[in-house]
Amino acid sequence: MKLNEIVVISGKGGTGKTSLVASLIPYIPNLVIADCDVDAPDLDILIQSTLEQKIDFFGMKKADIDQNKCIKCGNCRDNCEFLAIDSNIKIDKMKCEGCSVCTIVCPVNAIEMKNSETGTIFESNSKYGKMFHARLIPGEEASGKLITNVRKMAKEFAIKNSKQNIIIDGSPGIACNVISSIMGVKKAIVVTEPTISGLHDLKRIVELLLKYPIKIIVVINKYTFSLEKTEEIERYCMGNRIEVELKIPFDKRMLESISNLQIPSLSQKEFFENIGFFKFIEKIKE
Repeated sequence: MKLNEIVVISGKGGTGKTSLVASLIPYIPNLVIADCDVDAPDLDILIQSTLEQKIDFFGMKKADIDQNKCIKCGNCRDNCEFLAIDSNIKIDKMKCEGCSVCTIVCPVNAIEMKNSETGTIFESNSKYGKMFHARLIPGEEASGKLITNVRKMAKEFAIKNSKQNIIIDGSPGIACNVISSIMGVKKAIVVTEPTISGLHDLKRIVELLLKYPIKIIVVINKYTFSLEKTEEIERYCMGNRIEVELKIPFDKRMLESISNLQIPSLSQKEFFENIGFFKFIEKIKE
């Protein structure tokens, strides 16, 4: 069975990416949901999922000093480029980058690289389908690896249970976490907004996506904020042969829906019908 993986991303935060994902979810059948915005996951709140299990995630190894073996020579401290070892030869786990130089310079082999918990993966149920999501511990690294694991679990579940569609709420930006969100997908919905930063970051994410065989679909959210900037975005997309498939005007009812934990496309169905949202869904399901 061929899987239809759709990722929704944005070049910057705050564009309405997760609100759009939540609005799509009720209308896509045979669905598995993957929230890969691991730095600030909140899709589970809006769709009111129920937690089934959680799994500790170990993203990278960090140094651990056996104080019974340590002779306090200070070699590890003097060679640590990240200042992760203090004068008492104790390691600050938040500063350790796992480079393992300290294990090399220790004359008595008192330092060992050990797995370090950097996040948690969650498996949840919702009335719209199984959901896999995760949370990175603030300040920790390896968000890309965490996202890869979330997507792997979602894909394995989809294949095992004959689910046709996977929708991925990706991370904002263009860093490694975004690359992990888009690898292998055929369609990417890019949500932007008509602002200077919105256009700037749209260009960055499109430049990244053009390196891969991914169909790019642009959605302009809150387009009525600036019709001039909206036209500029449309001209940019036209110049890159990218279709702007949906434009969503600003409407306070959207904020009210989200504040009340209501999926906007369900609570404001007539509004979404008028902007061509349901025709948009048929296009992305093709």
